[in-house]
Formats: sequence, structure tokens, C-alpha cells
Amino acid sequence: MTDLPLPERDGADVELVRSVAADTSGFSATTRARLRAVDVLFEADLRGADTAEIAESRTQRSTAQTTLPERARAFADLYARHRADVDDALHTHSEAWQLSRMPAVDRAILRLGTAEILFSEQDTPPAIIIREYVRIAEQISTEKSPAFVNALLQRIADMKELLG
Repeated sequence: MTDLPLPERDGADVELVRSVAADTSGFSATTRARLRAVDVLFEADLRGADTAEIAESRTQRSTAQTTLPERARAFADLYARHRADVDDALHTHSEAWQLSRMPAVDRAILRLGTAEILFSEQDTPPAIIIREYVRIAEQISTEKSPAFVNALLQRIADMKELLG
């Protein structure tokens, strides 16, 4: 196996300076749902909270943001149901890059992408799923993150294909 391209910084060094909304004008409704689900995973991770509980709370009307669409909730719930297996797959295939050292945004993107590749009941080809999460990484993460996301999700998709 070749080395994965590594993100610029590990999670412990990242400091939130300001929040900038991603440009989602070119995204399909499904990609926007994935992005909203990534937000849920990111929030749950930072709060140390249960992903399904955060998703549930986001389906309630809020003055701060629109309610979480059902498709986004389904993506978040997919990860929540398979959290241990998803994190194990990421740990196994990321080689020397521990989950805890990944930037939190990348961790959320990778967790959701891995859940979709390994456990989704939809017939979406892995190549399309990977491309979607790379696009999301291009919008909301660091310059090197898209290559890291692409390489690690491709590794997981290849492993799934080998195992049948």
C-alpha cells in the first residue's frame, strides 16, 4: 500500500477563527443533504454527543437554522447505526494517521463517506460517493484534505470490493 496524502494539520492544532458558509450553489440536493449530515457528525464529535440525538434535535424547528432534511438525517443515522464498524475501518485503512489526529472536519467527512460506501442500501457506485465527499472536502476543509479523503475512501471501497 502506498502512503496516504496527509491533511495539513492534525485535529489538536486546529483553532476555529471564523465560520464561512460553503458555496453549495453547484451541489445537487443529495450533496447538500450529505453536507448537512457532515455538519451533524462534526457537531456530535465536538460536543462528545450521540450523533442520532444531534440529528433528532436538528429536525426540530430552530430560529438559528433550517430544520435538518430527512435525507440528511438518514445519512447521519446511517453512520450512527454503524459507528463502531466505520471507525474500525477508518482506523485500519488510514495506516499511521489516527482518527483522533485527523482534523475534525475531515473525520466527519470520512466517517459519513465510509458509512455510505460500506452500509448504504442505495445502489450508488462507490466512485460517485467518493467524488461527492471529495467535493465536500474541497468546500469545507483544507487544501490537502480532498486528496486525503479521496485516497482513504478509495482504499475502503477497494477493500469492500475485495471482500464482496
